[in-house]
Amino acid sequence: QVHLVESGGGLVQAGGSLRLSCESSGRTFRSYVMGWFRQAPGKEREFVAAISPSGDRLYDADSVQGRFTISRDNAKNTVYLQMNSLKPEDTAVYYCAQRNRYYSGSVPRSSGGYDYWGQGTQVTVSS
Repeated sequence: QVHLVESGGGLVQAGGSLRLSCESSGRTFRSYVMGWFRQAPGKEREFVAAISPSGDRLYDADSVQGRFTISRDNAKNTVYLQMNSLKPEDTAVYYCAQRNRYYSGSVPRSSGGYDYWGQGTQVTVSS
C-alpha cells in the first residue's frame, strides 16, 4: 500500500505563487509516473500535470501551461507542483496521484489511470 501526503496549499492573492509537495511512502517511487489533479466545487476532477519516472518528460494541461511546473526528487520520494501567476479559477482541492504501472512513454490524463491518491490540499486564490 502506498500513502501519499500533500502539503503546501493555502490562500493566496491572484498573481501570487504556491508550491505544493507530495511525499510518497512507496519504496519504488522512482519507477512510476506521478501526477497532479484538481477538483473545484461542483466540477469533475481534472488533470493538471504529470511527470515521467526519471523526471525527463513533463506533461501539463493547457489551462496551466506556462504557469505551473511539475518536478520530482526521487531521492526524497517527493513530487512538487510550482504554481505561479495564480488565478481565481485555479481555486480547487489539489491531489497528487501515483501510477504504479509500466511507463510506456505517455501518461493518462484521466483519474482512472492512477492507482494511489493523496488526501488533497486546498488552494484558494482571491481576486
